[in-house]
Amino acid sequence: MPHFLIAPDSFKGTLSSAEVCDIIAEAILSRIPDAKITKLPVADGGEGMAAALMSSVGGDWVGAEVTGVFGEPMQAEYALLSNGFAAIDMSACAGLPLAGSKKNPALTTTQGVGELILHALGRGVKNIILGLGGSATNDCGIGMAHAFGYRFFDSDNNEPKPVGGNMSTFVKIKKPDTFPKFHLTAACDVDNPLYGPQGAAYVFAPQKGADETMVKDLDAGLRNMAKLIKNDLGTDVADLPGAGAAGGMGAGVVAFLAGELRSGIDLVLDAANYDEKLEEADYVITGEGRMDAQSLHGKVPAGVAKRAYEKGKKVIAINGSLGEGAQEMMKVGISSIYAAVEAPKSMEEIIKTCREDLFNVTLKAVDELR
Repeated sequence: MPHFLIAPDSFKGTLSSAEVCDIIAEAILSRIPDAKITKLPVADGGEGMAAALMSSVGGDWVGAEVTGVFGEPMQAEYALLSNGFAAIDMSACAGLPLAGSKKNPALTTTQGVGELILHALGRGVKNIILGLGGSATNDCGIGMAHAFGYRFFDSDNNEPKPVGGNMSTFVKIKKPDTFPKFHLTAACDVDNPLYGPQGAAYVFAPQKGADETMVKDLDAGLRNMAKLIKNDLGTDVADLPGAGAAGGMGAGVVAFLAGELRSGIDLVLDAANYDEKLEEADYVITGEGRMDAQSLHGKVPAGVAKRAYEKGKKVIAINGSLGEGAQEMMKVGISSIYAAVEAPKSMEEIIKTCREDLFNVTLKAVDELR
């Protein structure tokens, strides 16, 4: 009786990681009715991290009214996990889709993220897992910090709104008088610095609505924030790998909340007791919506495969589609790679047939195992 551990990422735009698990499991059981199945929906720290942890660890969704991306009140949720941790996706209230057609990283804020963290602390939580990714913001986390009581002053001793477009105007940071005790770990899967050609503004701000002039202004603001954070808070984030994640939120987590940055996939796998589940498995199935050369860098299949390979497990990757460099994933221990869609299709077509396509390619993978 073979034991399959199914640990995929979501197939973004079509299927959640939990849905992918269900379809793959159904296909396996149609071929091997007595197979043992363990489902482990996974995320790499971006959107969907909280849901993935909820699926694997258990817990409850908690709602709170917080500040939205443009300062408007909104309802957002986070996961209160059964192990006592809270899992928060920053995209729940600072996500790019929430900006709609008005995308503008000079005006968007992470204040709601800070408010979600404070809401969880108010429930007695002492450990927070924060997913960095999918943000509409480029504010170095100053909105989040403002929710905790940090204040940012200009040369006239005024307090401009804590948004990305005002970062260059600040000359002083004032710490809050009191600060709650808790531990925050942020899931971060990029190593971009805070500013410069590979920094938050130049690499990520254009997709958030910034034009060339705004990118330069935001980069200058991030440089100014790094100087102020070092002078006023005693923390050097200028060369911190990952500081540029989510519009500088990586730097903000470390500077304002004394948090730590960790690989998102490793953080999620640890929280889900992945290594323990691996011990019982004969086969590990992972995958993502599109596997390509970038999948080697902090993505779900790479993290899942590396640990499984070290334990001597056979790893199969079943994906939505394949891009250039997908075969590079063999380097991390994947023995075979499959794509549900091999010929070009429109997203509309993919959505219509994605479940059937995934089911059928799983049948092919299982048949080739036997």
